[in-house]
Amino acid sequence: MPLEITDFKNSRKSKIVFLISILVSVFWCLGQILNVYRFALVGAIFEFLWLPMLGMLFILPIASLILFRKEKFNVRSLYLYSIIIVVVVFLLMVFRK
Repeated sequence: MPLEITDFKNSRKSKIVFLISILVSVFWCLGQILNVYRFALVGAIFEFLWLPMLGMLFILPIASLILFRKEKFNVRSLYLYSIIIVVVVFLLMVFRK
């Protein structure tokens, strides 16, 4: 009996969730590395965006896990990588000195 391999295609929703995960990760990493308050405009933008980004940092892994489960835990799903990215950034934020 031949093994059928079907092509798995990531949905548009999974791509959007993945891109938002990368955006949130970059935001928090840049906030830790750079002095965002050096320039007033950059500091104001950072202050305006930190609460939505913090919410996304907690909501994205939960939403990704639910959607990953709906895709029957397919390893090639972008939801899995979104979960990994956000969890790593969260752990870096918590355990960074």
